[in-house]
Amino acid sequence: MYNVCTDMGTKRVNVRLPEELVTRADIAAEVTHKNRTELLVEALRQYLEEKGEEESFREAVVELYLQDEIDFDALADVIGTRDAEAVRASKDVLDRGPDLADELADQ
Repeated sequence: MYNVCTDMGTKRVNVRLPEELVTRADIAAEVTHKNRTELLVEALRQYLEEKGEEESFREAVVELYLQDEIDFDALADVIGTRDAEAVRASKDVLDRGPDLADELADQ
């Protein structure tokens, strides 16, 4: 379960975590002189960066874009702008498929 509230470029998200995980996070935050939020943001960024390097994850994100479930900016955030632009160009061609075929047939 989560609640989201926008606040100056960040979103407040309330999550439920196992108690032992919160305890370990609090200890790590104390040792590293970070607050709980900084620690969780760092861990989530690292996780997402690692996932973003997995080909199957990247393919799944591209599929979400091709199905219009995420926008171009979200795609670019995950796979990089250059790759996202190539995907967008391919999607444009696929979306124009029938019209393009008609145009080529008319030539």
